[in-house]
Amino acid sequence: MTKQTGRKSSRARLNDLVSTLREEILSGRRAAGEFLPSEKAFAELHNLSNQSVRKGLELLLAEGLIEKIPRVGSKVLGRPLEGKPTVKLGFHTSITSEGQLGELVARFHKEHPDILVQPVPMPHSSFGHIKQYLTGGILDAVMLNYNDFQDFAETAQLDLLEPLRRNPEVYPFLSDAFTVEGTQRVQPFIFSPLVLCYNRQHLLERQLPEPDSSWTWDVLVEQAGKLAMPGERLGFHCDLLSPNRWPLLPLQLGVRVDRRPDGSIRLAGTRMMDALRTCRDIKQRLPLLSEITTGQSEQLLAKGKVSIIMTSYFYLNYLLREHVPFDLAPVPHFGTPSTLLLNIGLGVNRVSPVKEAAIRLVDYFTAYETQLLIRKTTYSLPALKQAAEWQGEETMYRPSRFSLFRETIPGFRYFTDLGLTASELGEINREVKLYWADLESEDTFCTRMEAHLSASGVAIEARP
Repeated sequence: MTKQTGRKSSRARLNDLVSTLREEILSGRRAAGEFLPSEKAFAELHNLSNQSVRKGLELLLAEGLIEKIPRVGSKVLGRPLEGKPTVKLGFHTSITSEGQLGELVARFHKEHPDILVQPVPMPHSSFGHIKQYLTGGILDAVMLNYNDFQDFAETAQLDLLEPLRRNPEVYPFLSDAFTVEGTQRVQPFIFSPLVLCYNRQHLLERQLPEPDSSWTWDVLVEQAGKLAMPGERLGFHCDLLSPNRWPLLPLQLGVRVDRRPDGSIRLAGTRMMDALRTCRDIKQRLPLLSEITTGQSEQLLAKGKVSIIMTSYFYLNYLLREHVPFDLAPVPHFGTPSTLLLNIGLGVNRVSPVKEAAIRLVDYFTAYETQLLIRKTTYSLPALKQAAEWQGEETMYRPSRFSLFRETIPGFRYFTDLGLTASELGEINREVKLYWADLESEDTFCTRMEAHLSASGVAIEARP
């Protein structure tokens, strides 16, 4: 094999690697019992990081094509046996680390040898793609976040998802989010509030107090300025442009969107516009990188290039194999503490030919032993209350304030508390960036945004 030095993106190179290995195993060109080259060898050959290669191999592990032997390597298992029901599970690529997908599927295969699970990475998280995958028979089960589920609800497509039994052991606020008119369509899997993550050593060196629930955004800006070292590190960083980040600020300000009698959104002169202006002002007061990739804030923290970040428990998994003395704190606020809640669950295709097998898979992923494995081996929070709050001997670094989520539960908020639909949130997220970059005036943004929402048919019926 020759080294891959083309101009493809790292994701494209990883997809090529996984596809090639899959085809070689299924065709028999890599025989059962053969050991694959090391992660380091694949990384050098395909110009990838060891972590990326590890994620790719986890997909093959989940598909039952290889097994990982500790301190030895990855061994080819060969082509799966024919005749078994195959559950095609759609997932977002980040979930391989956030939820230990490869390990969970491998364990499911051992306990349920009569069922095969084929993980299917979803290149895009939009509702349109997920709907096509379900109606086209591409997926039997699927991982959905709260935004995805809202898209299903808003477009009257919930009947695509099989009603599921409510698990009384799951945090009620997670199950409630996936329930409409008394019917639960998605089983909660993992969740996370937004939190601050910080390098304790940096604060100790500057003799600064560690963040706590008293911190306002003004305090954060002030302390970030003291921690910053020009040319060396930032005091604070986060992807404030993400739809899973900036809605925190209007939520903390207690804002709900204003609507006209026809249901269309009005921005000019409203509290929502005040909140968007506050987002812009805070963004300008905090030096942030202009282009941010997935996990970049966490990688900067690991390298000592930033002292404090705003992140989720999901993204803390980028720090799993790093050696940085980090801890957690509640996000800053404007006087009343609250935070944005992210919720990921599992749904079943209602017309799947292997629906019963898919339900068994969902039940397995949300059973106590599986959820406890997530708690013990990742930084993600399992949906099962007993697993999330487990206390025992840790086998990996766990920050001292890991359990702070328990005390912040009363302040959990979903983006829908703003009175926005998922499609409206997406539209605003795409259009507001010019205003935040000072490339258009507030009046121009309001006029353009209101017209855009109305023209795209996003407006909904007026609510009481």
